[in-house]
Amino acid sequence: MAKTQYSLSDDQTLLGRPEDFEVTVREVYVSAGAGFVVAIAGAIMTMPGLPKSPAAERIDIDENGNTVGLF
Repeated sequence: MAKTQYSLSDDQTLLGRPEDFEVTVREVYVSAGAGFVVAIAGAIMTMPGLPKSPAAERIDIDENGNTVGLF
């Protein structure tokens, strides 16, 4: 569950461990590479995941000494 770090609820103004609250899930998506189902609660931003192979594996130097695969 991706939610605010300030509260167990999805409301960042209800600090700590509030009582008698409801959690509103605003979005659900599958993160297939990681094997997760992610529920987004409240106004939270997520970071993008990384690819299976890093971009550095596609960088090389050709026979003329030019760097290739950066972009």
